[in-house]
Amino acid sequence: MREVLTGLLILWLVPMAACGQDAEEEPHPGRLVAVAAGAGVAITGSLVALDQAWFEQYEQVPFQTFNDGDEWYQMDKAGHVWSAYTLGRYGKGLLDWCGTSEGVSRWVGGGIGLVYLTGVELMDGRSAGWGFSWWDMAANVAGTGLFIGQDLAWGEQRILPKFSAHLTHFAEQRPDLLGETVPERLLKDYNGQTYWLSVAPRSFSKRSRLPAWLCISAGYGAEGMVSAYPQYQSGDATTANGDPFRQYFLSLDVDLTKIPTRSSFLRTVLFTLNCIKVPAPALEFRSNGRVLAHGIYF
Repeated sequence: MREVLTGLLILWLVPMAACGQDAEEEPHPGRLVAVAAGAGVAITGSLVALDQAWFEQYEQVPFQTFNDGDEWYQMDKAGHVWSAYTLGRYGKGLLDWCGTSEGVSRWVGGGIGLVYLTGVELMDGRSAGWGFSWWDMAANVAGTGLFIGQDLAWGEQRILPKFSAHLTHFAEQRPDLLGETVPERLLKDYNGQTYWLSVAPRSFSKRSRLPAWLCISAGYGAEGMVSAYPQYQSGDATTANGDPFRQYFLSLDVDLTKIPTRSSFLRTVLFTLNCIKVPAPALEFRSNGRVLAHGIYF
């Protein structure tokens, strides 16, 4: 979860460097310098902080790879997709605000998540406790590709990766792995996380009478995990928690950027928060065969 934790640092710092999200037709050199400097400081600072807080506890070794494709029922890979996509969306939004050309905004801004997470992955490759993961890189590329591909095809984002999380009791069993404080548990406990793809029917059919902001959302999660390899859990962990399972959700959501407002500040806030799934009723389909209905799920 290191990538999500450090990605969130940039995810919140970079958008707040701008006072508005509205695209500009004319270049603004001053804005571009401020955004470039802010992004550079945020990226460099977070990588240095990550190195000191995480990688210093492990010996540095020659570059190595690490196969983690079976970990956490692939929840961490969904996190990579979401992180790369969201950082790319923020990057393009900032460059649009600076008045750069469409191509520069799309490829440079949209690719910032892939560049940043590749840097984290290269640091992983020199750590004795980890290694460079091709699975992580594939997820990073998928997230960036989803953003840039939609921008190329439609000039807008019609398929929106989103994130939601709630606290679970599993973190109490493994606080060292799943987090101790509330922020840590929300970001490290995969049992409470859900990754969503939200789509507004109106974006694919202009004749639809549905509101432009109303989305149908499909989610993926997993529960019962107290180790990175839940499929191999045994003994006390399985007895206490039951067999771990995957979760599939169907829910409603809101595309916050489609909410009409004349306020530039409010548009920026809605743009920033649009990576988070809005709490709503949901149907849950579990891999163990159970089906649940939630009045509100987050």
